[in-house]
Amino acid sequence: MSDCCSLPGEPDNSHKNAPSRHKCPSNGQNYSKVAYATVLHHVKNSWKNNFGEQAYYFCDDPDCDVVYFGLNNCEITKAMVRTVVGVKETSDETLICYCFGVSKAVAKSDKAAYQFVLEQTKKSNCSCKTSNPSGRCCLKDFPQT
Repeated sequence: MSDCCSLPGEPDNSHKNAPSRHKCPSNGQNYSKVAYATVLHHVKNSWKNNFGEQAYYFCDDPDCDVVYFGLNNCEITKAMVRTVVGVKETSDETLICYCFGVSKAVAKSDKAAYQFVLEQTKKSNCSCKTSNPSGRCCLKDFPQT
């Protein structure tokens, strides 16, 4: 994947032009791209992973065991990540907000949690790109009132 103009150890940036959506090799549905940094923060022993820097996508289907998959169709399953992925679990104890530790149960019972997360997000005090397995803001995942 490198060419004569690449410096040794320089990352391959060809994934930057990858499509924004790609089909999960397990369930065949299209999902959105997620940053490589997000994947690195959630994969167990990321220093040992051999998937490499490429375009990755986040599968949010609760019935699919795949969490991330690459443009080359490699699969990273729930067993391979160190984070319990809330959208893939039914327990009310799983997290909705990974930045501030808000579970589904708390989000349902304490409306102040949403307001707090909203305020902190507006102040850029969140770290969704790396804390949330989806790499996206959690505000849309809170229960609607």
